[in-house]
Amino acid sequence: MSESVLDVQNVSTAFKIDGKFYKAISDINLSVNRDEILSLVGESGCGKSTLAETIMRLQDSKEAKSEGKIVFEGQNLLDLNEKKINEVRGVKIGMIFQDPLSALDPLKRIEDQVAESLVYHTDDNAEKRYQRVLELLDKVGIVNPKLTAHQFPHQLSGGMRQRVVIAMAIACEPDLIIADEPTTALDVTIQAQILDLLKDIQKTNHCGIILITHDLGVVAETADRVAVMYAGQIVELASVEEIFNNPMHPYTRSLLRSMPQKENEGDELYVIEGSVPSLKKMPEQGDRFAPRIPWIPSSDHEANPKMHEVENHHWVRCTCYKNFHFPND
Repeated sequence: MSESVLDVQNVSTAFKIDGKFYKAISDINLSVNRDEILSLVGESGCGKSTLAETIMRLQDSKEAKSEGKIVFEGQNLLDLNEKKINEVRGVKIGMIFQDPLSALDPLKRIEDQVAESLVYHTDDNAEKRYQRVLELLDKVGIVNPKLTAHQFPHQLSGGMRQRVVIAMAIACEPDLIIADEPTTALDVTIQAQILDLLKDIQKTNHCGIILITHDLGVVAETADRVAVMYAGQIVELASVEEIFNNPMHPYTRSLLRSMPQKENEGDELYVIEGSVPSLKKMPEQGDRFAPRIPWIPSSDHEANPKMHEVENHHWVRCTCYKNFHFPND
């Protein structure tokens, strides 16, 4: 059995709006193993990035509060003070942010930004750090590391900036990497190169990767396991093969049905009714996806939906999957 590098246990995060806290993610349970890529997938606003930020402890403690346990190397990250969490961030857990242009400082040269975690977490001298920067830039596929190291972010293409952000994330060879929409706004060719790079890093460093995306094509090509999120909850968790070949939760099945299929070329695309509820209107009880499948009777939904292991390592929230069907099927 693969070694677990992260265990998320009953984690919820709430944000303060008009003086009151509203949960953005609720009762999240998942693990990430060494040598695997776990993908978090779902619509925008479903809580994927919030979960990543909670793991990394990036939220303002005055505006957000988290509960539960995030166990990494035997310690609960939610219990660590700022000094202790800074000893984890960047060196043991790396993060690849969604927008590399925003993640990079426009006034600093690339070599200084890639070396930042090395300055903070190692005792290497300047020359050793510089050589490590060149090594990292070469490792992420940058053709001329010396030239790129001397440049500023605005002088690089989107694909090169993304590679630089990846180099920053892996500088200290972390055991866990969180990649938040790493291929957003990149063309298809560059997307494929970035995904191949992440898989190579995972195999070489034997780390675990959490890959956040809304692109099911990326999931199919890259992930080992998939956690499908809806309205702040995980609604299905299984291997990538199970998710695509035997999806069970109505939301998972709806997502897959809304994907264009070559054999259905010319047919009208399936559209999921409604939208993800806002934080203020997030229901505390009942199936949160129920309003978007109104043809399924309320009796098919659990009053307090739980995760059920329907097959070995295949978990589904609520019992509504048993009688779910699409309209006119």
